[in-house]
Amino acid sequence: MPNLFDLSVVYSDFWSILRYLPVSLKLAVFAMVLGLFFGFFIAVIRMKNVKILKPLSTFYISIVRGTPIIVQLYVSYFGIPILLKYINYWNGTNIQIATIPPIIYAIVALSLNQAALHAVTIQAALQAVSRGEIEAASAIGMTHAQRMFRIIIPEAVELALPSLGNTLIGLIKGTSLAFSCGIIEMTAQGKILAGGTYRFFEAYVALAIIYWLVTIIIERIIKKILELVRVPDAPKSQLSTEKKLTLVQKVRLLFLRNSSLAGNGYSAEGANV
Repeated sequence: MPNLFDLSVVYSDFWSILRYLPVSLKLAVFAMVLGLFFGFFIAVIRMKNVKILKPLSTFYISIVRGTPIIVQLYVSYFGIPILLKYINYWNGTNIQIATIPPIIYAIVALSLNQAALHAVTIQAALQAVSRGEIEAASAIGMTHAQRMFRIIIPEAVELALPSLGNTLIGLIKGTSLAFSCGIIEMTAQGKILAGGTYRFFEAYVALAIIYWLVTIIIERIIKKILELVRVPDAPKSQLSTEKKLTLVQKVRLLFLRNSSLAGNGYSAEGANV
């Protein structure tokens, strides 16, 4: 019987492909961080209804969500050099386009893609925070910064984290398209190995196993982070008392929990204003 599937090839390809995991993670981390940064500002622009900028942000999100990532990578890879050539022509500069690493084009494309996705998630999370809690926080004398960092952001992070985690997992899998920009990451290395041995099935099985393991690890990390940021539930003996609290008292109780000021002996009766 012919040797149609060779486990030894899967094993050897697994370790050869794994050496390029740092490249894929670098792409994902840079794109995630930059996407969160720009996505937050886009979300604020949309929430504040900033004139001119809000329609532009809506148009930008529509384009990003309506086009495939690989097309965005091609636009970045071929479009940025054209833009830089125009800048050289208009300003008399001499930007050496040939010296720009291809990974820059991929990071730009993936970051812009993530910014659009994160903007929608962050906006939804911020808007989901109860207006009553924010008003009650103002009533007990919290400044805008205190309301933002002790009430709004903690709750918004807890609400947005599952969606952001799923987006990160999708982003790591999306880095497999970075080979279109001439970057040798895990998928590109798998294609190279398969082209040399003609064992395409074994190479892609090894590649699938690596992506699967990375996804499991990230899911576990996100779950642990979510457990850390989640506001702990109140004891059952305290629930009946908390129902009698005013909204201002509930906000103070939530603030004390989040800032770890309550202590083990704190009870709902101590939430008087």
